[in-house]
Amino acid sequence: MRPSSSTAEGLVDPLFGSAVVDAAVSDTAWLQAMLDFEAALAQAEADAGLIPAAAANEIAGACRAELFDAAEIGRRSVAAGNPAAPLVLALTDAVSAEAQQYVHAGATSQDVIDTSFSLMARRAIDVILDDLSAVGATCATLAETHRRTLMTARTLLQPATPTTFGFKAAGWLVSVDEARALLTRLRSECLAVQLGGASGTLGSLEGAGVDVVHRLAVRLGLAEPVLPWHTDRTRVTELAAALGAAIGVLGKIARDVVLLAQAEVAEAADAEPGTSSTLPQKRNPVRAVLILAVAERAPGLVGTVFAAMVQEHERATGAWHAEWETVRELIRITGGASHHAAVLLGSLHVDAQRMSDNLASDGGLVMAESLALHLARQAGRPTARTIVRRCSEQAIESRTPFADVVRSDPEVRRHLSDEQIAGALDPSRYLGSIEDLIQRALVAHRAAGASP
Repeated sequence: MRPSSSTAEGLVDPLFGSAVVDAAVSDTAWLQAMLDFEAALAQAEADAGLIPAAAANEIAGACRAELFDAAEIGRRSVAAGNPAAPLVLALTDAVSAEAQQYVHAGATSQDVIDTSFSLMARRAIDVILDDLSAVGATCATLAETHRRTLMTARTLLQPATPTTFGFKAAGWLVSVDEARALLTRLRSECLAVQLGGASGTLGSLEGAGVDVVHRLAVRLGLAEPVLPWHTDRTRVTELAAALGAAIGVLGKIARDVVLLAQAEVAEAADAEPGTSSTLPQKRNPVRAVLILAVAERAPGLVGTVFAAMVQEHERATGAWHAEWETVRELIRITGGASHHAAVLLGSLHVDAQRMSDNLASDGGLVMAESLALHLARQAGRPTARTIVRRCSEQAIESRTPFADVVRSDPEVRRHLSDEQIAGALDPSRYLGSIEDLIQRALVAHRAAGASP
């Protein structure tokens, strides 16, 4: 069971969540979200003239989580197959005889639970979006500050060409902004109210069902669906996919940080590293590791939600039930990943000198492509590739700096002057469109920040 307090409890929950998001999807929060539905439903029906205003006000006044025993409702939910049914009975007992007949009028248990999940998700996503904003802001600062901080680009974990740390941070920035935009759109368009009654027809609302749905959506601040979506789980899968994408984006950043923090690389590290119970010298990138752990779990949770899309007729036999804890956990660990990422990047230490040293450590091999391009202008591409491959192999086999091999190679010197060779081997002169690309990322980030 998820914690009911504002902070995670137990041995591992605090590792993978955040206090605020945990609270937003706790048992207490879920109970209150279901009660928020019942209160808004009664008031919407009163607005539509279906029930007395006095009864609606009494019902709404009783819809406070602290008045109910969540554990007892949970125990009673086994018989009903969901927690909404015993909650409705408890709420009915909590109001006067005059108001009892109007509790839960026109609704079914799935209406309560689906709408409560929309409410919980919206409240949690607000927190997640704040953390993603902090991550994006830090990435933008890193991109700007380290525009010209030279480092080695690595493909398949091998040195490739020169790049800058600012360009790497710009890549993080764009992906975070895209994940945030996806969640923002989902929050406003996909988190919808659910009201369909027994089989989605709103039959017991005497023809006023569409009006009540509209009023209910307005009261709760949720999207108004075209139809009840009892067995159309597109909205739920969109939520799962957006959360999974956000976790994946943060996991990529965490993976980069873990690799950069290796002692043999030491180009960037968490300024607040974790410690080892055994090895006093270790500086473990704990927050990045926790984000990666979340990223390992997310695909399975997302997959469960997608698997639950195939449902029977007008009410699912188990697939809907499978969503509840799966979606709550997915929201919770997204909150943990975004919180850890905000703290991690906010305290990231970047070692520009180590980046420069590592770039030069192979004696210039990362400039092989640059040299080949310069030679191709004089000797053609096939000849250039042959010369550069031979020089590269000689440098590796003899453990001689690539630059020294190139400068002493007669074929290279036959085609290029000393000045041309120096230019071909200068990392700062082989950065392509990095400046323009970083600027595009920063401009797009500022534009996204200005959007509602």
